Amino acid sequence: MSFSYSDFAAALKAGAPISAEDVLAVRRWVWPDGSVSAAEAEALFELNRAAKESAPEWGAFFIEAMVDYVVNQTPPRGYVEESHADWLIGQIERDGAPIAATELALVVKVLESALNAPASLKAWALGQIERSVVADGRVGEEEAGLLRRIVFAAAGGAALTVSADEAEALWRIKDACLGADNAPGWKTLFVQAVGNHLMAYSSYQPLERDAAARLDAFVADHHASVLGFFARMGRTGPDAVREALAKAPDIDHDAAVAAAKAVTPAEDQWLQSHIDADGARDPYEEALLAFIAEN
Repeated sequence: MSFSYSDFAAALKAGAPISAEDVLAVRRWVWPDGSVSAAEAEALFELNRAAKESAPEWGAFFIEAMVDYVVNQTPPRGYVEESHADWLIGQIERDGAPIAATELALVVKVLESALNAPASLKAWALGQIERSVVADGRVGEEEAGLLRRIVFAAAGGAALTVSADEAEALWRIKDACLGADNAPGWKTLFVQAVGNHLMAYSSYQPLERDAAARLDAFVADHHASVLGFFARMGRTGPDAVREALAKAPDIDHDAAVAAAKAVTPAEDQWLQSHIDADGARDPYEEALLAFIAEN
């Protein structure tokens, strides 16, 4: 029996659940050509909004398909366009309902899967978690796990390190949930993440999207030459090739790490201002100071 999207969507709106068999049927409908189109992505969001009950297989499939669409369908693979990030947030916020766990998990998976993504996407996800835990007054195990995945995701601002905005958000969450029955891993995450912001070093910097697109086009062009590639980059001649292929200046990695681990006067001022804000040191701040001293 062939799959009818309109019939299936109508059944969901009438209260029918999504079964594991339904997930298999939708999967076959979406992926006969191995890709997810813009229309199919819109349709899957419509189904997700309409479903009042679904088998566990649905969430896994929905996230997989949406990550494929947002991260991989537009060249270069692995780079999330600003328009796709805006589209994703718009779809999630479309009906004004509270953000579902599956939808937030989707954004986190996009950030983990992409080589690069607009910083706005990570900021949006972190903001959603912050609002949720502040409203609840505690950091649960699920929220702590999502926070860890968000702040250490490779895509977005400050790849593989914790940015100033992320450290500020974690501190606000800490202050809002002091004394609550928080998840055991929350204190460890707070200490490690803020410590990372103050002392971590990373030389990783993903290619900008335009540069990655040009590189992909060069690799895919079987008739391309190295000289032709540099010509399209706006540079010509053997000197350009030799310069580009020359060994990059050596970086003293150990020295860079040591410099990053030293808390600068500006960082110390930031830290002390946050600790002194309420006139007392709490257990999270004590643990953070011990972590800094140890490292």
